[in-house]
Amino acid sequence: MSSAAAGALFAGTLLLVLVLVHVPLGDYMFRVYSGTSHSRLERVVYRLIGVEPTAEHSWPVYARSVLAFSAVGIVFLFGLQLVQQHLWLHVPAPATPMTSDLAWNTAVSFVTNTDWQAYAGESTMSPLVQMTGLAVQNFVSAAVGMGVGIALVRGFARTRSAVIGNFWVDLVRGTVRILLPIAFVGAVVLVVGGVVQNFAVQRSVGTLTGGTQVLPGGPVASQQSIEMLGTNGGGYFNANAAHPFENPTAWTSWVQILLMLLIASALPRTFGRMVGSRKQGYAIAAITAILAVVSVTLTNLLQLQHHGTAPTAIGASMEGVEQRFGVANSATFAATGTLTSAGATNSAHDSYTSLGGMMTMLNMQLGEVAPGGAGSGLYGILILAVITVFIAGLMVGRTPEYLGKKITPREIKLAAAYFLVTPLVILVGTAVTMALPGPRERMLNTGPHGLSEVLYAFTSVANSNGSAFAGLAANTPWYNTALGVAMLLGRFLPIIFVLALAGTLARQGSVPASAGTLPTHRPQFVALVTGVTLILVTLTFLPALALGPLAEGIHR
Repeated sequence: MSSAAAGALFAGTLLLVLVLVHVPLGDYMFRVYSGTSHSRLERVVYRLIGVEPTAEHSWPVYARSVLAFSAVGIVFLFGLQLVQQHLWLHVPAPATPMTSDLAWNTAVSFVTNTDWQAYAGESTMSPLVQMTGLAVQNFVSAAVGMGVGIALVRGFARTRSAVIGNFWVDLVRGTVRILLPIAFVGAVVLVVGGVVQNFAVQRSVGTLTGGTQVLPGGPVASQQSIEMLGTNGGGYFNANAAHPFENPTAWTSWVQILLMLLIASALPRTFGRMVGSRKQGYAIAAITAILAVVSVTLTNLLQLQHHGTAPTAIGASMEGVEQRFGVANSATFAATGTLTSAGATNSAHDSYTSLGGMMTMLNMQLGEVAPGGAGSGLYGILILAVITVFIAGLMVGRTPEYLGKKITPREIKLAAAYFLVTPLVILVGTAVTMALPGPRERMLNTGPHGLSEVLYAFTSVANSNGSAFAGLAANTPWYNTALGVAMLLGRFLPIIFVLALAGTLARQGSVPASAGTLPTHRPQFVALVTGVTLILVTLTFLPALALGPLAEGIHR
């Protein structure tokens, strides 16, 4: 079987399984977030944190709860990293010293669901920090995103309401009823596939030549499962999912891709159920599916055609690619890791062809809505649907409506602010960094590829992705601080705009559909949202891409 055929089979089976689980998982999440009963465990948690689960929040209260919970998580994780050498299971003689700026960057990274790592995990972080700090944030940061997405859906579904749900209930239910059970099953599957799960910090073994080698270990499978499911993506090992202890075979790679896509691809079904129209859910699912299929296809084609001097000479784009995965499967993994907010990698994106690397960057610049992160992908694509409806309303001279809600100047200002904040963080961060001589010296490459390394870094952190072009040595006070600020702005400013929009929509009444109402469940609307998304992203990022990967591709 050719590489192209094997890659098509690999991606096709993934698509088939996602289609099969779309309805049951989406319906299950609908019941989780719409139910009124609370389990015994959930009631215990509510008592411990002093929360009344029957009291719902207005959008400012919901937003303050998100920010307060995240701030506590940053402070706790920051402190835990700095004292880890005095705790159980610490790494002897860590390769990367844990400085205050690195601890800040890492704490912000995991709390914002970014999982950007400026260190080598196995030689820096102790298993205790990995379990009690990083893995915990992998659960709750994903649950935060899911809760915010559901809050926006409630804004569309409710009328004349001042509340959009209870953040603490959404957080606990998302963690206990969705993430924990699926992550447990995923971890067992990964252990069966050979992923390491132990408490061995370092183990010396004899080699065939009579020497010794130190092998790192740890609770890898349990963390890998939630990293993928919660679209976090940070690797237990420095090589991430390219490490054989973290991702031993092609089929474990397939499982990890499935976990990355599972929740985000089923949430449109949950959305359709909550707004009372399954067709609306299918329309959103179709938009994300079209964008994803196009991206995966293009990434595979650009990598299989091996454009560039070295790949052309050897007949394949194998630099930075694990032999056990191959080019096509690695390209599918790369596209999935950047279409979602996972950022997990089983190959080196920095070694991709210029245009193949550009595709991973462009996937993130789309806003990671195909299908995007856990929860964040849903509210991202709904914001784009609101913008599309507004543009369509301008074309026909009508007040735009979406799901029975009028899109007034207030709503479109919030949607536009959501769309603009992330590109602003990316482009300003890249421009300032490139203007400073010190940060420029941390680039492994000069010219267009050097710019691509910096542009990729800010694109990644502002979109809560966390993947990187490895040529950038980012463990410096400037990058740790600047990228940390970009993570905070790229995560929480959009969340505030989303919750404000949810509150505004929930207070509205329902507008009955008329002959002039734009049908938002038909193929025409699917095509319109897809086109608007591509046009907006192209207009925003084309100049920067032209100076980076496009210029590099033309040069080669």
